[in-house]
Formats: sequence, structure tokens, C-alpha cells
Amino acid sequence: MSSRALPPRATSPGIAAPAEPTHRNACPALPDPSEPTAHREVWRGLRARRLALAIPSLVTAGGIAWLAALAYPAGVSPLAWAVLCLFGLVMAWQAFTACQYAYGLIATLVGDRAKSLLERRSEAGTGAAEAVPAGAGRTAAVMAIHAEDAVAVFARLRVMARSLAQVGTDEIDIFVLSDTRDGAIAAVEEHEYARIQAWASSDPALPRIRYRRRTENIGRKAGNIGEFCRTYGGEYAFMIVLDADSLMTGATMARLVRLMHESPRTGLIQTVSYAAGRDTLFARIQQFAVRLYAPLALRCLETWQGPEGSYWGHNAILRVEAFAEHAQLPRLPGREPLGGEILCHDIVEGALMVRAGWEVRLLPELGGTWEEMPTNLVDLLGRERRWCQGNLQHLRVLPWTGLHAASRWHFLVGILSYGVLPLWVAFLGLAAWQAARTGDLGLLAYGLTGSGLAAHGLAALSVTVLALPKLLSLGYVLASPERRASFGGTRSLLASAVLEQAIWVILWPVLTLFTAGAVMATFFGRVVRWETQDRDDRQVSWGEAFRLQADAVVVGALIALALVLVGNVWLALWLAPLALALVTSPAQSVWTSRADLGRLARARGLFLNADDTAQAPELTELAQIRGLPVPHGTIPGAHHAPVRPASREPAIWLAADEA
Repeated sequence: MSSRALPPRATSPGIAAPAEPTHRNACPALPDPSEPTAHREVWRGLRARRLALAIPSLVTAGGIAWLAALAYPAGVSPLAWAVLCLFGLVMAWQAFTACQYAYGLIATLVGDRAKSLLERRSEAGTGAAEAVPAGAGRTAAVMAIHAEDAVAVFARLRVMARSLAQVGTDEIDIFVLSDTRDGAIAAVEEHEYARIQAWASSDPALPRIRYRRRTENIGRKAGNIGEFCRTYGGEYAFMIVLDADSLMTGATMARLVRLMHESPRTGLIQTVSYAAGRDTLFARIQQFAVRLYAPLALRCLETWQGPEGSYWGHNAILRVEAFAEHAQLPRLPGREPLGGEILCHDIVEGALMVRAGWEVRLLPELGGTWEEMPTNLVDLLGRERRWCQGNLQHLRVLPWTGLHAASRWHFLVGILSYGVLPLWVAFLGLAAWQAARTGDLGLLAYGLTGSGLAAHGLAALSVTVLALPKLLSLGYVLASPERRASFGGTRSLLASAVLEQAIWVILWPVLTLFTAGAVMATFFGRVVRWETQDRDDRQVSWGEAFRLQADAVVVGALIALALVLVGNVWLALWLAPLALALVTSPAQSVWTSRADLGRLARARGLFLNADDTAQAPELTELAQIRGLPVPHGTIPGAHHAPVRPASREPAIWLAADEA
């Protein structure tokens, strides 16, 4: 395919928000509260679900603040007032987090009554029903890339193409939409495209695979997808959006198309893609933790948001005409980093779809979708810097007219998730200063060292709020033999959970300090550049770790020196793990980036998840194509699905990992 340049977007200078739609295509999604009977009942139920999360969160946060004020009255001290206020704010966020997990557990136990009609349809879609229904229209599965490892990208495409062929549908085409600027990388992309075309031509059952590279990268990924909609959107009813590291089974793609066809009010369906396929110790810990802790939070999210969901930018299906008409983005007014092109564009696009009257749904248990994640601490911190700026930009999106309250709350949660981290740093610093002056740890110890009924109540409530998300998630898995088996059994699960928590205690100070710095840097005008992500198992060198984390080492050393000078033994013992974590942060980056340690942990039955114990054929096939280790016979209790025969694999793919 020839390269196509994206035409300039017709946007007036200084525009604050996309214009209100002049009409709505197809069927509007969200019922008007003024409409009678059934529609009013839907809205009443949705409001009740949201109040069931909001009220316990506010009550818990208020209870913590009240007990803290009783146990440690601020009096007339400005320092004490600052510590008390900061404690109330950070613990209010923790209370909201804990209530989400409790809410998610209750919604899970309630079962079908808490699930949407779309979810129930999804769970019923198995076997022959997974075929794309007649008359649904064509679907484009588009993968937007920018200076990626082309060999890895086309390996994933080959797996997805073969999976689609096994489903037996010819209604889904695959597109690679390149924004690569580097000529050498682009040449590799074109070479890999020629190879996959040669492979696909040998089997008529395989889907059509197309490639194009833009000559002008206007709008980054959002502009790339927008250009596709304008150029090819008329040929397709639906679009499955994939990232460069996405993998989705053919059965899941077909099921998404069927669900969109059967739900004319739905404009977008977001799936949950779990991280998989990486072997560094850091990646294996994160893959385990997300599998363990995400389900309850996702169930909470799906239950309270209903049809006013959010879009995460990949592993989702959307209605092309509705998306093209309503989800085009303006430039934000003002200078970067808070102005200019919208970095975290996906959530904004989802909000615009909801504003236009379309349902945006989340399917947390669909399955068959994966992505990859940063494989070391250094790369994760780099991604957090980009996400931080993107979420803080939404401060200028919040005032847009016509947005639904749920969409504004999605924006606000993203902003607060980063904004709370500088508050944590400020609280720990001021509370430590107060403890050094008074000799009493006070709120720094969450009331654990205090006396009196209020202090004991504060300690109990604070510890509960901090521990509840992980305890509920662990208890939920332990309650089911099937769920325990997916993590390698009870012993493996418990050992992995304990080790993960110990490692998290060490990683949390580093992540918090770095991200708090990113928040402040954004407000002081530091702009994040559009950088290529390294998605492979990459071991961090000592030089790189010390260069990028020198500030954490310095802060940790200063904390240690201050503790020695203060001479308060209890304060030193309480903050010693914090200082140690910061001082040793380069070592954390180096050691946890080792793939041999990750593979050793897997062989010992540690940090296992469902993608290890019951690996999908698509993941196994992708590992084989890329020459990565396939964990057959190394995982206790693993039951792997059979690998599809590779008789159709031409010789040109055998050395793909060497390109």
C-alpha cells in the first residue's frame, strides 16, 4: 500500500472542546432520565450503584480524619495542622481504593445480577456462535506502530491471522498503520510486510493484511487512527484497535464483532488485556500481581460505570462511523505540557463517544486478549512520566461542556492517582519532621504507637484500609480451587504473594518519589517527548541505573544522615526501610531486570498466573516464532493447551528472532 499523509485537522485556534454534534447516527445509547418507565429504572439503578461506592468511601475517609483529629489534635501548631490535613487527604484516597475492592468482591459474589446484558451475551457466545454473524459488516483490526521492533510486530500479526483463519471468518482485515520516521526501521517494516504477505498468500483462509506508513505524523497515534477512519472508514463497520504489543485471539475478535452487531446502542467495547510473555523478574512479578489484584477492581469499575465507561486505547472494538464523527480531538489551548496535543487521548475519545449518546462498555472477563509491559523498573518509570503528563493534561478537558459526570470522574481519578503522590511525599517529610521535634511518631505511624481509644481505632482503621485490597484479592482466589490452580496451587500462590508484597514495600518509595517529581516537573513546564518503547526483556546496566536514579540515592542518603543526627531510635527504625529502598534503587533496577532470575522463579513455581499454568495456544505459538523459551514441563501443575501444528510455517520465519 502506498503511504498517505494525514490532512491538517480543521480546528480553530484556541478551541476548548469539540463542537456539539449536530446529529447522532444509529441509535443513541444512554437513555434520557426524563424518558418513562424502563429508562428511568436504568438510571435509578445506576445512581444506586454509584452511591453504594461513594457513600462508604466518604464515610471511611471521614472516620479516619475524625479519629486522627481526636488522637492527635493539631492545636495551634501550623506543622501539626499540615500533617493532619495531608494525612486526611492521602488516607481518603486509600479509603476509596479499599472500598473499590470491597465493592468489587460484593459485585462478584452477586454474580449475574451485577453484570450487564452485554457481559451475559459475551459469556453465552461460545462455539459456533463465535463466528461473525451475517450482515454484521466488515471489521478492520488496526495496529498502530511507531518505530517498533518490526519482527516482533509481524510475529504477533501472524499469530492473530492464523487464529482468525481457524475461526473461519473472512470479514476481518488486518491493517498495520505505521508512524515510523526512521528510514532504517521503516525499511525493516516493509521487509517484514513482504514476508508476511508471502506467507499469507499460501493459504486463502488467512485474512487480508495491509500496511501503510504516514509521511506526516500529525496527531501521533490519535491522528494515525483518525487518518485511517477518513481514508478507509467507509469500507468497515467496526474497528478493533490494537497496540504494537497487543495479541488477541480470532475467537475474541469474532465475539466482539458479534456483540457490537447485536448491541446497536453500543459504540465501543473495551476488553481487559493482561500482561504476558515477558521473563525478567520485574515483569514476572508485575504479571502475577496484576492477575491477582486486578479482577476485583475491574468488577467494581464495570459495575458502577455501566454504559458510561472509559476507553483505554487498545484491545477494544469501536463503531467506525460513530467514532469518526464524534471522537475527533482538538488541540488543547495553551503551551505544552498541559496544552497542545492530547497525550492520553483514548479516555477523551471515550468521553466524547458517551457525550454523543453512545454506550461505552467494559468486558472485564472476556479473555483472549494480552499485551506486554515494561520489563524493568527504569522503563516503567519512563512510562509513568508519559502517563503522568497525559493525565494531568485532563485538567483542561474537565471543563468541556456536555461531558457526563461519569466521564469527568474518570478524568478526575486519573488526575488524582498522580496528584496524590506529591501529597504522600509531603506527608512523610512533614510527619517525620514533627516526630523528630516531639519524639512521638504520631500520624507517621498511623496511630500504631499512640494510646487511647481514638488512637487504637485510627490504627485499626488505617491498617485495614491499607491492607484490604490485597487481602480481599488473595482471599477471593483462595476461595476457589480453580482460581488457586491457575496460580500454581495454594503454596505457590501464598509464597508468591508474600514475596510480591515484600518487593512492593521496597519498590513503592522509588516509584512514589519519581512520580511525585514527574508531577511537579509537569507543572513547572517539562515536556515529555514521543519516545519509542522498549518492549523486550532488557537488563539494565549498573551505569544506566545509577545515572537515572541518582536523585533517589541522594534522597535516601540524606534521610539516613538525618535519622542519625536526630538520634530518635523509633523514628530511625520506622523510616529505615524507606531510606534503604531509595539508596538501593539502582540495585533494584539491575537485579529485577534479569531474565534468568525470572525464569528461575517460574521454574520454582513462583509468580505464576493463568498464562503459565494454562497457556493459550496463541501465546505458545508467539513464543515459538520469536524463539523465546516455552515453559513446557517446568511449571508445577501446569496444563498447557496443545500447540497448533506449524506445518504451514515457511522457512523465512525460522530466523525471525535474529533479524
